[in-house]
Amino acid sequence: MKYVLITFFFFVNFLSFSQIKAFDKMEMLYAQQHYKSVYRKSEKYLGDPKYNFSKVPQLYFVMSSLQLSRNKAWMNRHPEAINNAISAFNEIKSTENGSQVLEAHIFELAYLRLDLSAYIEELIQTGDAERSKIFKNLIATCFDNLPNADDIGQVEDLNSEDEALSSDVYGTQRLEIIEFAKKHIGIPYLWAGTDTTGFDCSGFTGYVMKNNGKSLPRRAIDQYASSTKITEKNVKSGDLVFFDNGSGISHVGIIVSNKENELTMIHASSSKGIIITDIKQSSYWLPRLYGFGTYLY
Repeated sequence: MKYVLITFFFFVNFLSFSQIKAFDKMEMLYAQQHYKSVYRKSEKYLGDPKYNFSKVPQLYFVMSSLQLSRNKAWMNRHPEAINNAISAFNEIKSTENGSQVLEAHIFELAYLRLDLSAYIEELIQTGDAERSKIFKNLIATCFDNLPNADDIGQVEDLNSEDEALSSDVYGTQRLEIIEFAKKHIGIPYLWAGTDTTGFDCSGFTGYVMKNNGKSLPRRAIDQYASSTKITEKNVKSGDLVFFDNGSGISHVGIIVSNKENELTMIHASSSKGIIITDIKQSSYWLPRLYGFGTYLY
């Protein structure tokens, strides 16, 4: 009998360890943007009774479904994906274990909201009002109460930034661009916004650069395409920085300063409006950094 109990004890511990390793694998794959693999694994675990002790597979099913839904071809093959994700998300929130799982993955969810917000911006700019409405409703239903991922890396002490800029180092035009951009800090984010009532990311860069005599295309991806490409080493205040969230260029900001341990931008954040962010201190923006471009010569 004692031998049976010891064997059972080790079996239970081995099973628990293997289950945790399975979840760690999903987390790693999700962080690496292998959303199809996560989707397949989460479906498999949801169908396996031995994983019923946790809502983790269900959460990764939701997150991978929503990431994949940004692909129209995948969405056409899975027309109920968003409704299924909303239902699964609401079920997670309704249980004690689910609430704990959501708390443990709060930043992944906050980052997902930023990815979806960038996708809505893209849909609006390409005239897809129907899909943009679907994703707006999704964010309002599931993600409105999440913390702001943009809080990480946000620069609060604007005076230190002002001291870092001088016309001797950056040139008068670059200094004027940053000073003009900073006057708009706090203006709210607005999808398709291009003026002081509210900005989206490329609406803000276009507005600021137009004030300084530079005409930019409307979309972030086109602003990158038509810019002169530069390296991080050579980037200066007034140049543009671009980000890719896994489906192409999805965000753009204006470089404020580039120092040894600091790379700050001013941009239209979907959660906080116009803010200054230190890219190198942001666990959201740094991994998505795509490249730099300039319209200043």
